[in-house]
Amino acid sequence: MTSPSGADPAAPSTGLPALDGVLGGLRAGDNVVFQVESTDDYALLARPFVARALAQGRRLVYFRFARHAPLVEEGAGVRVERLSPAIGFESFTAAIHRAIAEAGPGAFHVFDCLSDLAADWYSDLMLGNFFMVTCPYLYELATVTCFGLLRDQHATQAIDAIRNTTQVLVDVFRRRRGLYVQPLRVEGRHTPTLYLPHAWEGDDLRALTESAELADVADRPPAGLGRLDVWDRRFREARELREACRAGARPWKDEQLAFQALLRMVLTRDDRFAELAGRSLELGDLLAVQRRMIGTGLVGGKAAGMLVARAILARAHPRWSTRLEPHDSWFIGSDVFYSYLVRNGCWRARRELRGGGPFLEVAAAARARVLAGTFPDFVVQQLVAMLEHYGQSPIIVRSSSLLEDGFGNAFTGKYESVFCPNQGSPAERLEAVLSAIRTVYASSMSEEALRYRERRGLLDRDEQMAVLVQRVSGGLHGAMFYPQLAGVALSYNPYVWDERIDPQAGVVRLVFGLGTRAVERADDDYTRIVALNAPSLRPETSLDEVTEYAQRRVDVLDLEARRLTSLGVDEVIRYSPGLPVRLLATARQRGGGWVLTFEELLWGTPFPEEMREILAALRDAYGTPVDVEFTGNFGRDGQLRLNVVQCRPLQVREGGGAAPMPRQLAPGALLLQSRGPVVGQSTHTPVDRVVFVDPEAYAALATQERHEVGRVVGRATRLAPAGELRLLLVGPGRWGTTTPSLGVPVSLAEIQRASAVCEVMQLGQVIPDVSLGSHFFNDLVEENILYLAVYPTYVGHAFERERLLAAPNRLPELLPDDARLAEVVRVIDFPLPGDARTLWLDASCVRQEASCYLLSPE
Repeated sequence: MTSPSGADPAAPSTGLPALDGVLGGLRAGDNVVFQVESTDDYALLARPFVARALAQGRRLVYFRFARHAPLVEEGAGVRVERLSPAIGFESFTAAIHRAIAEAGPGAFHVFDCLSDLAADWYSDLMLGNFFMVTCPYLYELATVTCFGLLRDQHATQAIDAIRNTTQVLVDVFRRRRGLYVQPLRVEGRHTPTLYLPHAWEGDDLRALTESAELADVADRPPAGLGRLDVWDRRFREARELREACRAGARPWKDEQLAFQALLRMVLTRDDRFAELAGRSLELGDLLAVQRRMIGTGLVGGKAAGMLVARAILARAHPRWSTRLEPHDSWFIGSDVFYSYLVRNGCWRARRELRGGGPFLEVAAAARARVLAGTFPDFVVQQLVAMLEHYGQSPIIVRSSSLLEDGFGNAFTGKYESVFCPNQGSPAERLEAVLSAIRTVYASSMSEEALRYRERRGLLDRDEQMAVLVQRVSGGLHGAMFYPQLAGVALSYNPYVWDERIDPQAGVVRLVFGLGTRAVERADDDYTRIVALNAPSLRPETSLDEVTEYAQRRVDVLDLEARRLTSLGVDEVIRYSPGLPVRLLATARQRGGGWVLTFEELLWGTPFPEEMREILAALRDAYGTPVDVEFTGNFGRDGQLRLNVVQCRPLQVREGGGAAPMPRQLAPGALLLQSRGPVVGQSTHTPVDRVVFVDPEAYAALATQERHEVGRVVGRATRLAPAGELRLLLVGPGRWGTTTPSLGVPVSLAEIQRASAVCEVMQLGQVIPDVSLGSHFFNDLVEENILYLAVYPTYVGHAFERERLLAAPNRLPELLPDDARLAEVVRVIDFPLPGDARTLWLDASCVRQEASCYLLSPE
């Protein structure tokens, strides 16, 4: 090919002088995309680009990730970056951007054919996203970059994303053995023949200007119009294959291969969970999920756990297919989340969050942009279809991130879920759902979520946010909507307050109304704790205690006010005429009204046995204890139908080095003793430091001062480097509560260096409910922090407050600025001055007992 007249030999070039002449040359910052019919044709264009760049002494980086033959031979002057798209979109993109940054401004880059990315990510949408975040970065650094893309292989939305982002897009095609080049976009350049097809003749490109010749060449489908996304093509092929296998035209193993491929596309890429799902689901289950999907990508951990749990139960016994309420869920694929970030200018912030360090300011700005963002039209259209399906039934928009509810990372309570009463005009209902999705997306950048990821070394992992939309389980009672039963069930019961309780039978934390009250309790209320092998047993010892520690308020959806609200038990029962109230509550002997005891439910219905059976089946399938969220409703026929809305592994650690407390202790040696609950790794260990919040002094504080106590405790636990001291926290009520009247309001990040936490169940005139079943409790278990509770007035429990008060308090010395709260927060190091005895903590989650005592060295 001849060089265009007057061309600068040092100017950026395609390596093909005639093509430079057609395009008006290349410029710094140009991204050049060749749309080709085969990778061989892409190689014809990429290799001259590489040769010219090397001849000019350019820094050249070749990104090698595809299956086709290499475009560039590794050698002098060529840096080859070998990457695998299988590491995930975010990690792959971050690695690409790191290499671009290292090459610096003015470098030249060559990418393998981009179409392989869509094949690996099962999504044309993600291919478009990759280009939209990578092309501008290359442009900023004034690089010149060559890309290839297979013609007629991708959906319109992917082609549009590339066309609207790149500087140069050239269609390369063959017609009757001839090779043709037609520029489709050339930014900032124009000639009368620029956008005409050009015939490749020897070393020249000849513009076609005759109508007959143009019409002959143009006799082909326009590029990028009407193509199915790779995602849709895979599912269509799977449906056809399934029908062929059912008809006997294809072997069953072909269906299994298709199932395994779709499993990694839609459900999980975690090997351990994939093995579990492979034993529980079949191809038809995944095809059913795809019919309810908005966008593409994975459904996320919460959705996957729910689907697999229900499949496990259906396989365990056929009756669960009818005894369980259908989940009636929709799934917003994880790819939609990344698309939303890219299209709303949040990707740079997302990239910065992977590096750790001072990321909270970046996250705050990104959250604001997420909350104000807009959705792609195709997503909005599919959401409209979803709302038409639900009508005006209340729905809940739930987080379902890729790492959520998996083996090892529960993310309990880290991300948002939003109830939508789903009332009003179609436009109002749509806006409410869009707002709820934005809220869930923004929660992925909350401080709590980011700190959790940082602690667990997950900041650089792909953490896409899928969304699970579920019809709220329950019924309409006047203007109120709620389920009759809800709660949390654990297959292992760590709360053993009676020797007749079998921990392996499981436990239920039961409430009337929405299950929010069972996991995020924010006021002075209680739940019913049910040991499933002995449901009639209660921790309370008298009728007065049963009444005092019963649930008082009910979470419901107020459909008239269009919001979640809490109402008194008697008010809810009064406006619920069809409610089977005597299964749930007992009439008060004095003063009228009702007490939620659930006695007849536990005695006269199969609920305890069915929950026990459900938990056992799930535990056996998972191979580990499980944590289940559920609802239950009695229908018109009087039959109870349960609904498993969430299932995840529960990391309750048994065994360990527990030792019995010495039979003989010197007077004054015992500091505290518990007969349960004791949760975590059983232990026999010395304690170096106790951080003690005095219940009586704390109860006398104002609310604001109680919040400050939480901050002081956080500073006290971080005085020594992680792992240097064995630290025990002792305080009134619930650690981590959001309501200071019920305990010390600390975050997990503030106390994560503690080896154990003890909740003293006494706070002024209030005896709070233990943290068992709450999100904060799950965090303690997950962080391997031993948990125990002490009831000072119960048999078998002891709490020697005066001995802790008599010990020297090091708080004024260690934290002088916090000395004003030294009467409330005490930092006590052991051994005590003048006392050689060591403080020991013995705890057994199997025996459900714990003791903390002083022991002489001998």
